[in-house]
Amino acid sequence: MVTFEVQKHRPESLDEALREDIRLLGRILGDTIRAIDGPATYELIETIRQLAVRYHRNEDKAAQVELERILAGLSDPDINRITRAFGYFSVLANLAEDHHHTRRWRARMVAGATPREGSLAGALNRAKAHGFDEARLKAFFGDAYISPVLTAHPTEVQRRSILDCLDAIAALLTRRDRLADTQDERNEIETELRAKVLTLWQTRVLRMSKLSVLDEVSNALTFFDATFFAEVPKLYAAVEQAAGAGLAELPAFLEVGTWIGGDRDGNPFVDAQVLRSALATQAEKALNHYITEVRALRKEFSFAMLLVDVTPELRALADGSPDTSAHRMDEPYRLALAKIQGRLAATHEALLGRAPTSELSASVRGADAAPYGAVEEFSADLAVIAHSLEGHGAGVLATQGRLGALQRAARAFGWTLAPLDLRQNAAVHERVVAELLAVAQPGTDYLALDEQARIALLLKELETARPLVSRHVAYSAETAKELAIFDEARAAHLRYGKRCIRTMIISKTDGLSDMLELAVLLKEAGLLRPAEGELDVNVVPLFETIEDLRAAPAIMEMLFAAPVYRALLARRGNVQEVMLGYSDSNKDGGFITSGWELYRAEVGLVEVFTKHGVRIRLFHGRGGSVGRGGGPSYQAILAQPRGAVQGQIRLTEQGEVIAAKYGNAEVGRRNLEVIVAATLVATADPAAAEPPDAEFLATLGELSDYAFAAYRNLVYETEGFEDYFWQSTVISEISALNLGSRPASRSKSRSIEDLRAIPWVFSWAQCRIMLPGWYGFGSAVERLLAARGEAEGMRLLQGMSKNWPVFSTLLSNMDMVLAKADMGIAARYAALVHDEALRARIFPRIVGEYERSKRYLLAITEQASLLDHNPVMRRSVVNRFPYLDPLNHVQVEMLRRYRTQSGEGEASERIRRGVHISINGAAAALRNSG
Repeated sequence: MVTFEVQKHRPESLDEALREDIRLLGRILGDTIRAIDGPATYELIETIRQLAVRYHRNEDKAAQVELERILAGLSDPDINRITRAFGYFSVLANLAEDHHHTRRWRARMVAGATPREGSLAGALNRAKAHGFDEARLKAFFGDAYISPVLTAHPTEVQRRSILDCLDAIAALLTRRDRLADTQDERNEIETELRAKVLTLWQTRVLRMSKLSVLDEVSNALTFFDATFFAEVPKLYAAVEQAAGAGLAELPAFLEVGTWIGGDRDGNPFVDAQVLRSALATQAEKALNHYITEVRALRKEFSFAMLLVDVTPELRALADGSPDTSAHRMDEPYRLALAKIQGRLAATHEALLGRAPTSELSASVRGADAAPYGAVEEFSADLAVIAHSLEGHGAGVLATQGRLGALQRAARAFGWTLAPLDLRQNAAVHERVVAELLAVAQPGTDYLALDEQARIALLLKELETARPLVSRHVAYSAETAKELAIFDEARAAHLRYGKRCIRTMIISKTDGLSDMLELAVLLKEAGLLRPAEGELDVNVVPLFETIEDLRAAPAIMEMLFAAPVYRALLARRGNVQEVMLGYSDSNKDGGFITSGWELYRAEVGLVEVFTKHGVRIRLFHGRGGSVGRGGGPSYQAILAQPRGAVQGQIRLTEQGEVIAAKYGNAEVGRRNLEVIVAATLVATADPAAAEPPDAEFLATLGELSDYAFAAYRNLVYETEGFEDYFWQSTVISEISALNLGSRPASRSKSRSIEDLRAIPWVFSWAQCRIMLPGWYGFGSAVERLLAARGEAEGMRLLQGMSKNWPVFSTLLSNMDMVLAKADMGIAARYAALVHDEALRARIFPRIVGEYERSKRYLLAITEQASLLDHNPVMRRSVVNRFPYLDPLNHVQVEMLRRYRTQSGEGEASERIRRGVHISINGAAAALRNSG
């Protein structure tokens, strides 16, 4: 029998508690490997880890030689086991770290510490300091719209089975901290931990087939069960209390949105049927949640007529209840709730054509009930119950507990859980409109028209209700597919209400005609009705490239100058949404230029919107990685220019970051709070991001120009760079990995222009260069200092770092990326490039730029080493290296084997799986890799 040596009490030091958790999970995994695969395998893993640590510390050449010798001598099955081991060591370390963040947060709460930056309480204090009393807070939240939007991308590497296992381990760590007071309890928990780690070790890492879009929809919905159903209503309750608002006073100011099932840009698998199924799946999740909660309320609300007086409205609601049991005839709340549950079940059947899967009360099954026409009717019935409870002294049950949470959930989630955005590339809309015009007006060659002629033609179409589409014409497959999508969107509005699809996004918007083309297609589907002056969805341009960002203000100026569109916008409250693309602007112009042009675009857009009296809502297409606009949300929102956040903001949550942020309820609550808190603070204190010195703007602009030149020169102007990228990274293997439903490239070419930004960033992260998150900065600073003078230039840059959030946030994100990069490991990937001359021409340039960027970053931020100013992040990064570094070394060996093998034999397939396991493990360890 195995005995466990455990401490009775947690260590005094919270940091020591983290180290203990990492050691515990590492020991359990090690014991599992030793028991299942033998002591020799475990010792081999430990040897590789120690050699990798030696190499990391000082690029010990002897360690490298020994490491390469050992890896080269491993069999394919052994190298796969080694890869899985280090992948799981990394994941478990991350899990311990997440648990530690929650522990630290709870410790602060228990101690009654001053609210931290990024918390709702901290934001409320700061808002009050700027004159936001209860009335202003109520006005703010009454008019606010804050929406994290879940998107599926091909960096979402973890299988649901793996995530479920990790969730169980996380729950056991929480029990161990909070509920294990006796030795027996702690031993029991450790036994359960060992069982879960054993299950993890023997669970397949890779998917056997590619995810479908509906698989991605189902995966996303698990986060509602894990976090959103519980935590969104709690956050509403906290805001209501702070603003002195009643439960029903504030509208749905916070909504979780989604793209999954509606984003067809570059994803050929999204069609009308997928859209219909995605919305139905979401509606089923929402309705089953309401049915389950109402059933639970029936058990709780046992109030008897003999003991309480209820309102006439409650009596009326109880009348006609499907529950006819004599045992409950004097329990009006149970009768009323049975009626509500019956109507919810009928609503499920009416909307989805099938009975609900959630368990119905026996008295409700088979009841003849009328479905609700709208979610507001359901909310009204819940309000009747709440009002009656208040009348007999049970008000706490009306606003808090399960009933309060259910009322808030109905407001936040509606019938379809999350608004589903539709997105398509402007080029597709352009081709569809061209075909419609060519059929309706023979001789019209829309594609041959210049921009002004297109605009004039499209505006004319928007002024008439005459349709372009003929139901008797056989259109091309592309056009037919797009028309079906728009028709399905209209049908969804009629079925679920307009809330289900509120936004349509145009990727690669580079002119006004791109927006008007979408408007014409909306007209054809009845979603824009010229005769009534009604537009049922937001028409949202997505400005992505550097050139498009620069053109954005002028395009919106032209849009607002069009009377037909302004009339439509007025009926939508004069609120216009604009989406900004971080990923493609970075791939196009590099990290510094992307950040600068995004800032400039926002300033220009705010000026245009203010001039025309239109309220701006910015939708930030941020990714998980810094190279795709990721980084801490709080600092990013506060770094927006004045007027860019007016209580309205949307931002994407992408890939594996969704699981990291919302897979755990407590972590999820804090991440939701961060977005709400930052939006409140940015609105209450809009001057916070203003540059205190006018020279700051000119300096960042100059840095951007220099960085742009350096980045473009390497990526787009260096002969052979494309070949270098494809050979020195895992891009080829990523393209074949069953990560998501979307292809890695928009076309079948190998060009960097056609490659999607996600795998571009993902590939550089895997080989530990992280190039999209820093390249060009060192050269830019060097040129600036040469032009301004070393001392004066550095003084200016240090002042910008200390006093301007826009610049300090940029540097902070770069600090993290540079800390994760490792040029020693990157050199091993560079060795995969066949052409030695090409390798010698490019890799030293990358290393030189890394050294320059690191040197200047440290000087500007006045740090002795990377992340000195962010010890929490530094600890996090350092904790990962012992497990992440070996993964990289093993991955290089497997790539070498895989690329020299040919054919479809078992050995080739085994090593292919090994490569994919290493990609999976490294992505999970890096966490924000794509």
